[in-house]
Amino acid sequence: MKVLVACEFSGTVRDAFIRGGHEAMSCDIEPTDVPGPHYQGDMFDIINDGWDMMIAFPPCTHLAVSGAKHFAQKRADGRQQQGIDFFLKVVNADIPRIAVENPVGIMSSIYRKPNQIIQPWHFGHEAQKTTCLWLKNLPPLQHTKVVNKGNFYISKTGKKMPTWSHDVADANGKKIGYNTPEIKKIRNKTFQGIADAMAQQWGNL
Repeated sequence: MKVLVACEFSGTVRDAFIRGGHEAMSCDIEPTDVPGPHYQGDMFDIINDGWDMMIAFPPCTHLAVSGAKHFAQKRADGRQQQGIDFFLKVVNADIPRIAVENPVGIMSSIYRKPNQIIQPWHFGHEAQKTTCLWLKNLPPLQHTKVVNKGNFYISKTGKKMPTWSHDVADANGKKIGYNTPEIKKIRNKTFQGIADAMAQQWGNL
């Protein structure tokens, strides 16, 4: 199967499909974090290259409810509409099988409700990260290993936050700052258990 993993720089989902014997390529405006087939640039440059399946992770910065306090400004300056337009262009691509991932956000009302909402703890990771999936010609993912939901901490603003997205250290044991590019990349990365489930379940259709 020929699989495009769009808006992915980590290579996690791409490499899970490659291990399953598929021809998979990731694509992002950023370079890939690990060696492997990767197109650095606009995903729509290669969208019509005969893909059998696309798994896409379009940017959620202007769509997720976690940033709702900034919505008024983002609507006024057009950033939110740009995010909406990009999401719709991705989800309506002419590819036989499509999965589009995003956190809880405005697309559930602007487009439609997701087919499925998953958590890392459904797939072997003690962590919470509510993830919506909009599916075209793909079945919902079956949970592979249900574990504990993981721990939380209370932020300085009183918000309940999952520990996994905060307690991260570099190679020298120094804690990585909450709003640094490094921690944002970690938060954007697909959990390995979810990537493996996608490859094993959707790759065997």
